[in-house]
Order: sequence, then C-alpha cells, then structure tokens
Amino acid sequence: MSSIIQLLPDHVANQIAAGEVVQRPASVVKELLENAVDAKATDIKLIIKDAGKSLVQVIDNGMGMNVTDARLCFERHATSKIRQAEDLFSLHTKGFRGEALASIAAIAHMEMKTKQDQDELGTHIIIEGSKFVSQEVAVLPKGTSFAVKNLFFNIPARRNFLKSDTVEFRHVMDEFQRVALAHPNIHFTFYHNGSEMYNLPAAGYRQRIVGIMSGKTNEKLVPVNEDTEIINVQGFVCKPEFAKKSRGEQFFFVNDRFIKSGYLHHAVMAAYDGLLKDGSQPSYFLYLQVPPNTIDINIHPTKTEIKFDDEQALYAILRASIKHSLGQFNVAPVLDFDRDANLDTPYHYKDLEAETPTIQVDGTFNPFTDDKTNQHYSKSSSGSGSGSSSYSGGYSKRVEPTASWESLYVGLNTESIESSPFTFENEEVTSSLFNDDEVEQASQGTYQIHKKYIVSPIKSGMVIVDQQRAHQRILYEQFLLNMTVNQASSQQLLFPLNLFYSSSEMELIEELKPSLETTGFVFEEAQTDHIVISGIPVNITESEVSLVIEQLLSDLQDGIPANSYSQNDTIAKSMAKSLAVKTGSYLTEKEQDNLVNGLFACKDPNISPFQKPTFITMRVEDIDKKFAL
Repeated sequence: MSSIIQLLPDHVANQIAAGEVVQRPASVVKELLENAVDAKATDIKLIIKDAGKSLVQVIDNGMGMNVTDARLCFERHATSKIRQAEDLFSLHTKGFRGEALASIAAIAHMEMKTKQDQDELGTHIIIEGSKFVSQEVAVLPKGTSFAVKNLFFNIPARRNFLKSDTVEFRHVMDEFQRVALAHPNIHFTFYHNGSEMYNLPAAGYRQRIVGIMSGKTNEKLVPVNEDTEIINVQGFVCKPEFAKKSRGEQFFFVNDRFIKSGYLHHAVMAAYDGLLKDGSQPSYFLYLQVPPNTIDINIHPTKTEIKFDDEQALYAILRASIKHSLGQFNVAPVLDFDRDANLDTPYHYKDLEAETPTIQVDGTFNPFTDDKTNQHYSKSSSGSGSGSSSYSGGYSKRVEPTASWESLYVGLNTESIESSPFTFENEEVTSSLFNDDEVEQASQGTYQIHKKYIVSPIKSGMVIVDQQRAHQRILYEQFLLNMTVNQASSQQLLFPLNLFYSSSEMELIEELKPSLETTGFVFEEAQTDHIVISGIPVNITESEVSLVIEQLLSDLQDGIPANSYSQNDTIAKSMAKSLAVKTGSYLTEKEQDNLVNGLFACKDPNISPFQKPTFITMRVEDIDKKFAL
C-alpha cells in the first residue's frame, strides 16, 4: 500500500502560513513597518495605493542587508531576531518568527531593494508568488525598500473577501498609528494615492499623540507617570469630559509593542469609576515597560496578545497610578474632611500686609463720677427681658424714650367690620360641557410605568409600548423621508459649531457630508482636523450635534455601504438611536400621547429600526385568565 502522507511544497506551506499572518493589506503594513523599526531606521516612509490592494511600499534608512541576507530573508523561519528558544523570553525586537516576508512573497508580487552602508552596491530582488524572478546588483541608497503589489493575486477568493477601500484604508491607518505612537523618536511619513496623510517628525510622546490625533488633543491629555520595581507606567489619559461612546483612541504599549488587553482596560475603567457617563469610554495612551522575561508574546501570530506573570499587581499599579494622576491634576474631585474652609485666607487678602490698628481714647471719661452727663449710655428700644445697653465712645445726650406703637391706633374702632361678599368676572365655570360617560372615557389616558413603558387602554384591553423603541421608529421614518423624498428644513446657528476629529474620522465625515446635508446639516468648511457646522436639523438641539456625529462615526467604523439607499438607511438608524428618548426618562401625559399616536402613524409600527418589537397587546380575556382559579 502506498503512503498517503506527503511533505507539502514550500510555496503551498507559505500560502497556508500567509492565511495566519496576512489577512488584509493592513497586515502587510504592520509587518513591513516593524521590520523597518527593527532595522534601527530613523526615517520611515509608507506609500500605499488603493488602500494597499495595488501597492504597499515601505522605505527606510536602516542598516540594510548584504547579498546573502537579502536572498535568505524570504525563506521560512529565517530571522535575525533570535538564535535559540530562550531568546523568546528576552525579546527586544518586533518580529521573531521569520514568517512574515515568506508569507507576503507567497501571495503577492514583491520587489526588494537593499544596501548596507559599507557596501558600494546594493541588491535588487523581484519575487512573484514565492518564485524568484530576478536578482540584480543596483546602485541604491542606504537602507531597505519593500514594494508589495497585487496582494492575493494568486488567491482570488481571499481578494474577494476584502472590504471596500474605505474600510481597508482605515485598517491601514490604524496599524500605521500604532507603530508611529510606539516610536516617537522615528520620523514617519505616510502617503495614500499620491497625497500626504501624515508627516511626523521625531518628537516626544505628547507631540506624537497630538500630531496623529488632532491639534485639540493637547488640552485633553493628563500625564501619568509611575515607576515601580515590576513595571514603569508612562503616558497620558484623557479628561473625563472628553470621553467618547466608541472605543477608538485606546492604546496600550508594552515594551514599545501595541497590545490588546481587556484586563488592563478594566483597570483603566476602574480608575475612572464615578467620573464617566454610562457607556462612555475614556481615551488613553499608556506605555508600559516590564522586564522581557516576565511576559510571553508568542501566543498569536499577530502578537497583539501578551501573557503577564503577575497580572493582579499590574492591575493594581495601573489603576492606582491613573487615579493618582486624575486627582493630582484636579480632574477628579478630592474630599478632605480634616480641612476647615473657614480658616482659608480669602484671595483678596492673601498678599496684603498686616496693619497696626488705630486706637481712639476719650480722655474726659471718668467711671467714678456721679455726673449724669458723663454716663454715655442710651437705652435700647429693642430686646427682651431687661433692656440692653451699649457704650458709645464720646459725648452723647440722653435719648428720651419714644411713645409706644399703640398710640398710633388711638381712636380707631377695633370692632370687626362686616365684609360683604365680592364677585369676580373671571369666576371659574363649574358646569360641564360633556356627559358624564364622555368625561370618564376622556380621562382614561396613557400611563408611564417605571419610566420605560407607556400603557394605553384600547377597546379589547391595553397596549404596552416601549418608549425608546417607539421613538426610534418615529425618528427613523422621519429622517428617511427627509433624505429620500422631502427636502429637510434646517435651523441656522447664531454661532457656528467647531467640532474636532482625527484625520481618519475627517475622511469618513467627508464621505458622509452629502447624506448629512439632506437631513438638515449645513457645513461651512472642513479643515484637516475640524468641521464648521452653521445649520442643524430642526429636531436636533445644538448640544446633541456632537453626540449624533460621534454615534454615526461609531456605527460606520466598519465601512460605509456602497449604494445610496443603504447609506441613507444606516444614517437614519444611527441618528434615530442617538436622539430617541432613553429608558428612564420621564414623559408628561401629552408627550406620552404624542409618542403613542406618532408610533401608530408610522408605516411599520410593529418593530423598531433594529428589528425589535415596539409594543405588545394584552386583551381583557388574557387578563381574566390570569385571575382565573
């Protein structure tokens, strides 16, 4: 019987490995940028076309490779980062598997140019699907350049699974930001389709964060700094009032490597306990330095998950350091029960010098004389019990007592005066315009239960309406009607709103601008980091504008639908979700009636825009069955 187990060819093994390492163009960007950082480059350029589907190119001025290394780097498990298994617990580099370049070369057209500083000539290699097409000597500058073209050209199924250019570009942007934030000492430049997206010179952590996010980020940051034996925490957290609903600007870096950790995120949230609104997420940029032998990075091929030796200690230190920073910079309220506020010096007295008080002495005063004129006393007409007396410095005449207040009313007849009844023109009408049964029927209005449900009686029983879902359905149909049929009305603002966003969010807003204008928004101008809004829809208040746009960006972070109807539908759903009355809100009887009437005036009142029931009906027969024995 012939053997059935065979050794896979190298190009097949590389394609299988590529499925783990390279899921999308952003994975290529991450691997090439990290290789450039490991090469000790001080200037790195990233150039992409069509969100990385057509081209991903990374150019660095690092140490470069000689001819042998240039050919060997495309082999599987060939790496310069480690030599033995023990090196995995003392890693100081980004990569260590030796799989990235081999995996990328297996599924794309790849071109590499590299040269070391001491060499006169460099090496130019072209690979297509793991096959070496050419290797030549070339005149090149110091460093390495990788150009990856036509990603997944030989795996069309994987290429078809890629999202739209907008979504893929956002993933590329995320990977670039993570590497650039981790290494502020490197000059990064980012180009997309010929236009410059970022130009980040070497700077400190704060300047790099501001350069990537936006100019207004600087005023939001609160520094965090804590140095202990097991961990060194540096970085910044944002003030509670700038918290967002979406989890976008949250970065953990362990030994200059971006990681994701729900456990450490919980520590940050615990430090903000009591300072955030429900559902809000604080932004933070935290750099953790731990001994390399206390962490295990070799868990997942993406290397974004790390196992710590003592997670509980890291949790406690991180939570305490953030809480200390929020209190130190007067972001969090501080209660000091030992302090007496009455002892505080007022601000306008703080810098004044003490003055010697002036004393006036009456030289003629003699307490032993019997002369009445020298007794400087005056009776007080107020007080209870024995009369109180007060001393007045200087000579004063005796004050004669005044007549009592009863003398003002002498001669008046104190007998009660008969008052005749008065009549008023606006006397309340007590007669009824309706029959008693009609009044009883009209008094049966709606009732709110637990500030969540609205109960309305009907002939067959009663209707119980979920107020939040019902309002979502009403607003959803209103917005959709304005965007597709009617021209939405807009209210102009006296003072235009300036809203600041990151560069990736600004690109998303630019794409959404035509659809938002149909709902009633009026945009004056759009800069690189902020937009100016001069008009808003009539059913939105000025304070709700930022919440609506923030919710919209959160809902569309996975991509904008291609066709216009799906795009309008998504925007209408997002705005309805953010503007609908929330569970726990008190509604007056008139608001309850309007909500119930508005719901049943909708085209589809049975379900909310998110396919959940808006109301249930309970018949009298069903209620009778509950009481039946």
